Amino acid sequence: MTKATTTLDGKWALVTGAARRVGASISRALHEAGAGVAIHYRGPAGEAQALAAELNAKRRESAFTVQADLLDCGRLEAMVAGVVGRSGRLDILVNNASSFYPTPLGSITAAQWEDLIGTNLRAPLFLSQAALPHLRAGGGVIINLIDIHAIRPLRDHPAYGAAKAGLAMLTRSLARDLAPAVRVNGVAPGAVLWPDDGLAEGTRDSIVRQIPLKRPGAPEDIAGCVLYLVRDAGYVTGQIIAVDGGRSIGW
Repeated sequence: MTKATTTLDGKWALVTGAARRVGASISRALHEAGAGVAIHYRGPAGEAQALAAELNAKRRESAFTVQADLLDCGRLEAMVAGVVGRSGRLDILVNNASSFYPTPLGSITAAQWEDLIGTNLRAPLFLSQAALPHLRAGGGVIINLIDIHAIRPLRDHPAYGAAKAGLAMLTRSLARDLAPAVRVNGVAPGAVLWPDDGLAEGTRDSIVRQIPLKRPGAPEDIAGCVLYLVRDAGYVTGQIIAVDGGRSIGW
């Protein structure tokens, strides 16, 4: 039996959408376990720079920011090359960045489709491809942030749901194709953070009533699962873990 690794010392992670919310919690968890972190953001830079300063105050030269629009596939290889140029290696790729908003049938635009598919499916694929030589070199790990709605549709979100369902299949496909050199797993959050633009109190209450644990989760719940899959789950690949308080078992 392989014992769990207790540290990520010397390893480097690239976390997309890392400046805030769940991405920032994942960055902090990996950093606390010893990893250096490349903090991706699209813009503006303030929150990413503040997080990098926070992490570097704890351990010098252990974090830096990287800016890129993940919809521009032509920049993804250069982004990975830039990260490795600064860190010297890349061991962990966390595809966390995501667009999320309703697209009711009858009103879906091509631009919305390109955005939702681009951020939630296309970018994880091409970032994984760009990172592959570096991940293979060190027995690396890819973690994709999926969604419980990849399996159970969310009303008025057909484009988003299709993108996350595609990411779930991509996770399993990459796990098969990249083994044994690289492990690939997914985390499917449930109600962890309410949308930035708010949610009606009645809607929030309805969601919480569907959760067996009777409460929303926290970003740290997702970060803890990511850390487990990166650091401790050496014999786990091709799996998607729902972190949803049991909500998905009640549908």
